[in-house]
Amino acid sequence: MRFSIALAAVALAALPVSAYAADDKKSDDAPIAAPIVSVTKHKGSFGGQSIAYTATTGETYLTDKDDKPVAAIFATSYVKDGGDPKTRPITFLFNGGPGSGSLWLHMGAFGPKRIAIPNARDDGAPPYPLVDNPDSLLDVTDIVFIDPVGTGFARALGKKEAKDYWGVSADAKSIAEFIRIWLNRNGRWNSPKYLGGESYGTTRSVAVLKELEGSYNDVSLNGIILISTILDFGAPAEIQGNEMPYILNLPSMATTAWYHKKIANPPASAADIAAEARAFAIGPYAAALLKGNQLGGEERASVRATLARLTGLSEAFVDKANLRVLPGRFYKELLRDRGVSIGRLDTRYTGVDYDLAGEEPDNDPSFYAIDGAYSAGVNAYLRNDLKLKMDDRHYVTIGGVSNWDWKLADQRGRDGEVYVNVAPYLGKALRENSGLRVFVGQGWYDFATPFFGAEYSLNRPGFDPARIQFHYYDAGHMMYVRPEDLHKLSADVRAFIQGR
Repeated sequence: MRFSIALAAVALAALPVSAYAADDKKSDDAPIAAPIVSVTKHKGSFGGQSIAYTATTGETYLTDKDDKPVAAIFATSYVKDGGDPKTRPITFLFNGGPGSGSLWLHMGAFGPKRIAIPNARDDGAPPYPLVDNPDSLLDVTDIVFIDPVGTGFARALGKKEAKDYWGVSADAKSIAEFIRIWLNRNGRWNSPKYLGGESYGTTRSVAVLKELEGSYNDVSLNGIILISTILDFGAPAEIQGNEMPYILNLPSMATTAWYHKKIANPPASAADIAAEARAFAIGPYAAALLKGNQLGGEERASVRATLARLTGLSEAFVDKANLRVLPGRFYKELLRDRGVSIGRLDTRYTGVDYDLAGEEPDNDPSFYAIDGAYSAGVNAYLRNDLKLKMDDRHYVTIGGVSNWDWKLADQRGRDGEVYVNVAPYLGKALRENSGLRVFVGQGWYDFATPFFGAEYSLNRPGFDPARIQFHYYDAGHMMYVRPEDLHKLSADVRAFIQGR
C-alpha cells in the first residue's frame, strides 16, 4: 500500500541513514556494556514558578524473556524535586517521522531549555542561541522525552536488529514496555499520567495507548496530547480515485492563500477562511468530486470559481487540474508570480527553487530553515548542560529509519489489504476509560498533517466530543517556532493537564 509523502511528518526516504542505526550484522557473543546515564540537578522558572528539578538522560535497556538486553531506548526525564508522586502528573512525549527523535518537542516546546530561531525564515549558520524556556510544563508535570529505536541515541542490542522495531505495532510495544519500566523504577504507577506526541508521534501515542490500556496489565491514562495529528492514513492517501485528499487539504490551501494575501475580499482571520473552506469542502466541492464525469457544466463552473478563490489559484489552473489540486503543485503554483515556492510543514515559509518552471518545489523551506539549529542545539545541550558522555556517537535527529511496517493485525481486509487508521483505538479507549481526555493542537498552515484531516478522524461515530479539545495556532506543523504560539500552546496544554 502506497502512502503519500504528504502524510509523514518529514520526508525520510531522501535522508541518510545513521551508521550506528543501520541493521549491521552483530556477533551473538559481543558483550553489551552497561547503559549510559547522566543525572544532573537544575533550577528554573516555569509558568511563573521557581522549580528545582533533576534531569536524567540516557539509555534504558529492554530485555527478552532471558533478561538479555535487546534494545536501548534513549530518554531524558525532568522530575521536580520533592514532588508528591500521588498527585504530581507525569507526561511522556515523543516526536514522529517515523524516524524522528524527540528533540523537536524537547528543544522547541516543552523542555527547560529551547533553541531560539527566527520565525518563518532560515535559521542561518551557528552558533544558535540556547535559552531558558519559561513555557516548559515543569510547573504542572514531570516530563519524559522518549526516543524510539533508530532515533536519537536509541538502538537495538544483542541479536536484535533495529528493523525489528520499525513498525506501528512493534514500535508501540517497545515504548509501552519502556513506560512500564520507568514507572517501576520511579515509583509512579499511581501518578496522574499523560501521553503525547507530534505528527507520527500522534499515531504512536494512540498505538501506545492501545498497548497500555488494551490488556489485563493496564496502565490507565488521564489524557493524551496530540500535536499536528495524523491517525487515519487511508483517507488522505494520494492515490488516483481517492477523492478525500482534495477535500481534506482544501481548508489548509485556503488558510495558506489567506496568509499570503492571495484571496480577494479576504475575511478577518485564518479561522474565518477555514470555516468558509470547510463548508465548501464537505458541501458543493465533495458533491462535485463524487459526481465525476456526471458533473454538469454549470455546476462545474460554479465549483471551479469558488475553488479558485479559496486556493488563490487561477480558474484556468484548477480547471486543467480537473478541480483536483495536489499539495506539491500548490506549493509551487501559489506564489509563482513572486518567484518563490512555499513550505510543506509550514506554508508561511518560502524558498527559491532552481527550476522556477517546475511542477513541485526542490525541497521544503520550512524544514531546511530549522534543522541545522535543532541538530546543533540538541547535541550541544545533552553533552554540555546534561553531561552526557556518548563518545563518538551523535544524536540522530531524523533519518535513521526505513521500511516501516504499517500492518495492523486487526485491520486486514480481503486479500491482506490494509487501511491504516489507529483512531478507532482512541475511540475504544474513551469508551472504556471514563477519565481519559484528549487534547488536539493543529496549525493553520500545516500540510504534513492538515487540521481538517485531524477533525475528520476524530469527528467519526464512536468518539465522545465532550472529552476532545481542539486548539488552533497561527503557524504550521511545529507551531512553537512562532513565539506567540509557543506561549499559547504551553498555556493550552498546561490548562489541559490541570483539568481546565
